[in-house]
Amino acid sequence: MTYEPVIRKTYQSVFNAWVDDGITWVELRSGGSSAKLVPEGKDTPDPDLDFWIRVLLDELHKFQATEKGKNLWGIRIIWADYRGLNPSQLMSNMEKAIERKMHFPDLFSGYDVVAQEDLGRTLLDLAPELLWFQNKTQALNLTYPFFFHAGETLGDGNSTDNNLFDALLFDSRRIGHGFSLYKHPLLLDQYKEKKIMVEVCPISNEVLRLSTDILHHPIPAMIAHGVATAISNDDPAILGQDAAGLSYDYYQVIQGFDNIGLGGLGALAQNSVRWSNFVDQSQEEWIRDIELGVDGTGVKAERLRLWQEKWETYCQWIVDEYADWNVTMITHHRL
Repeated sequence: MTYEPVIRKTYQSVFNAWVDDGITWVELRSGGSSAKLVPEGKDTPDPDLDFWIRVLLDELHKFQATEKGKNLWGIRIIWADYRGLNPSQLMSNMEKAIERKMHFPDLFSGYDVVAQEDLGRTLLDLAPELLWFQNKTQALNLTYPFFFHAGETLGDGNSTDNNLFDALLFDSRRIGHGFSLYKHPLLLDQYKEKKIMVEVCPISNEVLRLSTDILHHPIPAMIAHGVATAISNDDPAILGQDAAGLSYDYYQVIQGFDNIGLGGLGALAQNSVRWSNFVDQSQEEWIRDIELGVDGTGVKAERLRLWQEKWETYCQWIVDEYADWNVTMITHHRL
């Protein structure tokens, strides 16, 4: 995975798998603070941090130039640092993240601190470095918003649960997991008011024992309270799925909850487009385009309209494919 010919093949395999799974846009949480990619024919890593990124973009553009690749709108990267780093290490990585943003402004879209929350530093503890990052990017006129992991816990009022409050104060545009959010009615209202979406990861939460099965997952509570929610997946290969697809998480949700159904899955999928960070935007522009949806004039509105066309085609296919099946089932039942 750290040898150039291997990672190039891997990227092509991944891009194909995304399109096969119906995925048109991806925002990866990925770090790049150390140069580990070995160029073809060499036996030591290239010290240039941008080398790996150039390889990624090269393979992406090759794939998008194919007939199948036309179905992939593209990718952006949310720079992700390990939340257990000490202040000096973290700020060193933040400087590298800012450099990469300046070199590849269209690729890098946001910042996060990742890994198990209760084994790392809280957002409150990280506040000095995060405030430095915000001030530095603003001084450089860079748009580098936060997309924080927060609330991946069974606790109520513990430090991991409290990350949900600090993520709000840092204007995080989306929240990864947010498992404990449903316990806080006033905070739910704040998330709705600020248009913060929760990226729900059902299979990950079950594998890591936050929920014993899908029926114990809080996604229905969040939906019922009107919190914007979308289905995501969290390290599917690491967590033991045979294939790294997103459809498994959708399948869990529609099988588990009777009141979500096809229309509910459509709403969740539409949310994933509506809250995608396609291009750099100020906070005001970000909120405006979320509220306008298909009635906007930018990239988000255009892609929401494309999604709507695909959704209507899909619904029509269901009607055409299964209308006779329903009649047959009713007839057999009567017999």
